[in-house]
Amino acid sequence: MEHTQSEINAVQLRYTGVGVSPGRVIAPLIPMAPPVAAPPEGDPLVEEVEGAVERLNDAATAVKAELKERAERARSEAAAEVLKATSLMAGDKALIKNAVKLVRNQSLSPERALWDAATGYADQMRTMGGYMAERAADIEDVRARIVAELRGMPAPGVPQRVEPFVLAAEDLAPADTAVLDPDTVVALVTSSGGPQSHTAILARNLGLPAVVAANGVTDIESGTSVFVDGSAGSVVTHPGAEDEQAVAAWHEASEQLANFDGRGALADGTEVALLANVGTADDAQAAAAAGAQGVGLLRTEFCFLGRDTEPTVEEQTEAYIEIFKAFGSDKIVVRTLDAGADKPLPFLTDTTEPNPALGVRGYRTDWTTPGVLARQLQAIAAAADQTEANVWVMAPMISTAGEAEHFAGLVHAAGLKVSGVMVETPAAAITAEQILDRVDFVSLGTNDLTQYTMAADRMLGSLAELNSPWQPAVLRMIERTAAGAHAASSTSGMHKNVGVCGEAAADPALAVVLVGLGVDTLSMSPRSLAAVAAVLSRVDPEQARTVAQTALDSTSAQEARDTVRAQLPVLEELGL
Repeated sequence: MEHTQSEINAVQLRYTGVGVSPGRVIAPLIPMAPPVAAPPEGDPLVEEVEGAVERLNDAATAVKAELKERAERARSEAAAEVLKATSLMAGDKALIKNAVKLVRNQSLSPERALWDAATGYADQMRTMGGYMAERAADIEDVRARIVAELRGMPAPGVPQRVEPFVLAAEDLAPADTAVLDPDTVVALVTSSGGPQSHTAILARNLGLPAVVAANGVTDIESGTSVFVDGSAGSVVTHPGAEDEQAVAAWHEASEQLANFDGRGALADGTEVALLANVGTADDAQAAAAAGAQGVGLLRTEFCFLGRDTEPTVEEQTEAYIEIFKAFGSDKIVVRTLDAGADKPLPFLTDTTEPNPALGVRGYRTDWTTPGVLARQLQAIAAAADQTEANVWVMAPMISTAGEAEHFAGLVHAAGLKVSGVMVETPAAAITAEQILDRVDFVSLGTNDLTQYTMAADRMLGSLAELNSPWQPAVLRMIERTAAGAHAASSTSGMHKNVGVCGEAAADPALAVVLVGLGVDTLSMSPRSLAAVAAVLSRVDPEQARTVAQTALDSTSAQEARDTVRAQLPVLEELGL
């Protein structure tokens, strides 16, 4: 690449954030278009009332339809689910009803009425904190889109360009991230957002290098050439020859990691099954094609989201069969419905909870609405009977041995053989031995386990350092879980499997630590399988235990990550 004299003379600036999706690219940085401006305070109605109401309803309907159409064009099922949920907000009857009231009772313009009604909803959600606070940004995105429609203006969104570019934003709304074209948007950088924000999750699904919580990146002048390193979490302006060499090394390493042979193992042959996290039949087929050894996390929310009523047993059974078929007789770990918090369902959850992240979610919904879980297990069992899949079932948000015992009873009553629980709370990690006396396996959901251990909302960019699975306290929770499983295995004479299905499993360096702590299986995005397999194949069990102890002995997440990476030169060799 040739450089102009002005580029050579330019001052190189480095911005550091949290790397959430690996990869290295050099391209011009282009910021998101400026947000839709708020209508003037008290903007008066200047048209006939019924005409204004009709325009308001038409605009909301148009935005809802446009978001649904985007969902159909989304490149991943995870993106489609997000867009479908966002489209429901645009058609929310209570939101539009409140806006119409402001038009009729306060003679506000439809633009201002919608703006005020949506702002009220967003403010309420922010006061709730946790997951609901994250949804406030989604409502504000819908607010902007409806106001733009009312004004006859294009909806806010990703710049349309022919040449590849790095997209920069404060944060990205689901409607934006869900339809990114990886052929033109080659990396994502945001000044806010956390490691589990929509931006981070969808970047990983699309395989785009991404850095979040990089303060100041939105101040970079549009068109400036930048070097983005999604592993290091850095954005560098006016890249030089050294940065170009780093990109070249990454591409060379990527070619080595292009294929996964379907086997996860350490250097001495010790098997570590590498499974996939999936949410739909399309995801499952893609994961099987990528060589995944099975499914370590089947998110079943896709059957329930966007519905006002519970899907029938028959509807669920049909959906599960399509997924089970993709893996033949391989293991498929099904997580029962994880409703609540950021996934409220009108027929199951209470959206008025003051702290939904700590409220009635996951398994706990069976306390308030019994029957939904039993019917889901009935559907899973029916699908298992009609396929060859080796089906395991686990419940999210289990905290006590009593809850584990009750869930195991429901599983067995449905005719399913293997029961387990998600370890997402410190309570479950600490009492893993007692829990595993009641169930057959556990799977660590490191995303929630981290936020609950560190008391840090996983969506907040300002808490990104606390919300890292590299935190020694989180690693000790994982160690405690594995130790409890070992003790329960010795007592029962049966191996109690410990898996990890959170985002931590997709980090090749952290994967070594997890295995060293006693984890048996790792489940991740299919895009991460080859890299994790390549690194594990270069490490023997003793090395993994040594590396894990180094991480446990660290005093911060950054120290743990840095010391572990220093002991694994294969990471640099493979550009990871």
